[in-house]
Amino acid sequence: MADENVFITEATIEGAEDGPLAGKRVAVKDNISTEGVRTTCGSDMLADYVPPYDATVVQRLKAAGATIVGKTNMDEFGMGSTTETSAFGPTDNPAAPGHVPGGSSGGSAAAVAGDYADLALGTDTGGSIRNPAAFCGVVGIKPTYGLVSRYGLVAYANSLEQIGPLAPTVEEAAALLDVVAGPDDNDATTRQESEARRASDSRAGDARETGANSNYADAADGDVEGLTVGVPTELVEGVDEGVRESFEAALDDLRDQGVETVDVSLPSVETAVQAYYVVAMSEASSNLARYDGVRYGVSGGYEGNWNESFADSREEGFGEEVKRRVLLGTYALSAGYHDKYYAKAQDARAWIQRDFDAAFDEADVLASPTMPVPPFELGESLDDPLQLYLADANTVPVNLANLPAISVPAGETDGLPVGMQFVGPAFGEHAIVRAASALE
Repeated sequence: MADENVFITEATIEGAEDGPLAGKRVAVKDNISTEGVRTTCGSDMLADYVPPYDATVVQRLKAAGATIVGKTNMDEFGMGSTTETSAFGPTDNPAAPGHVPGGSSGGSAAAVAGDYADLALGTDTGGSIRNPAAFCGVVGIKPTYGLVSRYGLVAYANSLEQIGPLAPTVEEAAALLDVVAGPDDNDATTRQESEARRASDSRAGDARETGANSNYADAADGDVEGLTVGVPTELVEGVDEGVRESFEAALDDLRDQGVETVDVSLPSVETAVQAYYVVAMSEASSNLARYDGVRYGVSGGYEGNWNESFADSREEGFGEEVKRRVLLGTYALSAGYHDKYYAKAQDARAWIQRDFDAAFDEADVLASPTMPVPPFELGESLDDPLQLYLADANTVPVNLANLPAISVPAGETDGLPVGMQFVGPAFGEHAIVRAASALE
């Protein structure tokens, strides 16, 4: 474990004696608050921060009988796709040694893949659960926005991020989602069951049954007879040849089980990566303003003026990727540029949502490769941040549209794991769980 650098902090937090997760070891990403156990967000800025309270999802884990075994390594403040921007060093991939585990929830996926935990929680702002799930050969679910409470999650991009499960199997991931899902009085963005069900019913019939506190694990029955799977052509074009072969083989498997596949189009996704990074970086620049050495973070000293102290704190506490995103986000929100960049990104977001709505008129769920490439070698991608951003092309549209998605193992290419992503309509977790379980 030490060699793979899975945990930032190892700890044992006992849960209730009984419950659906009794006897299960659960790892928790280090941007989710745990009372009395430090929560660093993978950053020197919070290296010594110890929260005075539990996040709602942690409360629910403990009430369900889980034993939390540690806080997992992550890209600093969730900003990265490889878990190499962590101030605590990179994490190796247990499923593909010498390669990245994906990010930003790479430590959580590695904990499951390396059997350091039975289950794990990660967070997904633009693919940060599904990316490491694909790279580590495990299952990861990004829930519909509002299904899982974000109370106690250290904010990166509020309108995009969701907490979700990682597990060895679809059923286990869905069972963990059962535990943490549901409305929370401390998070106004969560949805009541009746609201969620109405939202789902307005988009589809009983094939997309859902609602907070539903039994998602029961949907992992592998019965996909009569299911229609849409394949967005834009998310398959240009992917690595080996990844595409694994994806096509998985589609053939589904067809053999009674699935009908249809081609669908999401023309707006060509703008998704650009829109995502403008929105995410803008929200990050606002959220990270609190780390000034006074309210949170390392002190910038007490000599000179406040601006110098503030700058010194952030220079010392933040890594290069965080600085890059804060600067770009501040620029996008600045006077004279807000309408040029941020407002247009929100327009693109609405366009993406409309395209998904149209695609779900033709299919029950959508399928694509989770990642267009297999896992990078450690150190390979750090010198080209733009190429790293473009690797998120298949995952970020889901967050912009606030939809649920799951990544499930779909074979290998050159001995490296490949993931298949299923996307459902809002609160359509049952449908994506059922589709994914058919590949196991």
